[in-house]
Amino acid sequence: MALEGSLKDFGLADILQLIHFQRKTGVLLLEGRMDRVRLLFVEGNIVGAESKRRREANRLGTVLVKKGFIREEELRSVLEEQKGSDMKLGDILVKKGFVEKDQIQDILTGQIKETVVQVFGWKEGTYEFTPQEVPVDKEFFISLNTHHLLMEGLRIVDEWSVVEGKLTLDTVFEKRAAVVPDLTDVEREIFPLVDGENDVSTIIDISAMDDFEVSKTLVSLMERGVIETKESAPVIAEAPSVEIKKTATFHYLLPILAIVISSLLSLFPLFSRSENFSKRLSAAKTIEDLRFAVEAYKFEHGSYPGKFSLITERADPWGRPYIYKQSGDTFTIMSSGPDSKEGTSDDIY
Repeated sequence: MALEGSLKDFGLADILQLIHFQRKTGVLLLEGRMDRVRLLFVEGNIVGAESKRRREANRLGTVLVKKGFIREEELRSVLEEQKGSDMKLGDILVKKGFVEKDQIQDILTGQIKETVVQVFGWKEGTYEFTPQEVPVDKEFFISLNTHHLLMEGLRIVDEWSVVEGKLTLDTVFEKRAAVVPDLTDVEREIFPLVDGENDVSTIIDISAMDDFEVSKTLVSLMERGVIETKESAPVIAEAPSVEIKKTATFHYLLPILAIVISSLLSLFPLFSRSENFSKRLSAAKTIEDLRFAVEAYKFEHGSYPGKFSLITERADPWGRPYIYKQSGDTFTIMSSGPDSKEGTSDDIY
């Protein structure tokens, strides 16, 4: 039974955790406004990523040339040879001794991470996870710890406000000056990679630096007038928002605690006693956990539970049962809060 729905209702962070902790093998299809991404899992870890817009196989050769691992004429000859065979580009390059196996694996690993991380910025989209056997590349087998990648993705999303709306992985920059004084160490590494051809994603691959560090440096150079955009592809992922962070399960995503506290502080006039504040925080945490448990139930049984007692019988901090409403493919979990009245301003979702 496939797990499917809207990213608005069940965020990418929750989906990845569910797959990881239940050690699922299968394919997660994510469809957004501007891209279609397939993530491949084996026993809960990510072993591959495919983007409709960004063909990683095509970019591998370009990155190898830009890094100086192979010459352009060598790449052209290998691409010509590949046309008449079923071999992958990387297999041919290693077989001919042009590059080392670990060099290709490093690049492919970075590309998988980039593909996954950019989906964290999606505000809208759909998901569908189908349990199935997943073929793996025995020569270039890559297995990324989903939980570690999840934490990295959320960290980048949290930092991304610095470059919000100023570039995407597909943005191409060109220099406005051949020589620029007073560059920082990082800028000196990134500036030569701006050539009017490399997009941001390629620059990240070539530099082997952190996605955010590269993007922040490019924005800094652009704001100083040193470089300018040559062309910008339509934005794949919109700017990260609090909504994305709130979808993450509380136990594993500690950075979200700050956001929840901030949200609850805005409601502080509704309750003057610190005890109520603590109870509201506890209720919000529990609701996140219960929401995850309900989705896990659907994943195992094919439908949401008709009775909340199948999930829990625990009460909220005020001693009342949590409110569970289910209709078709949607559900709601909430607490009526300190006043015990549903539909008032102190309700907790």
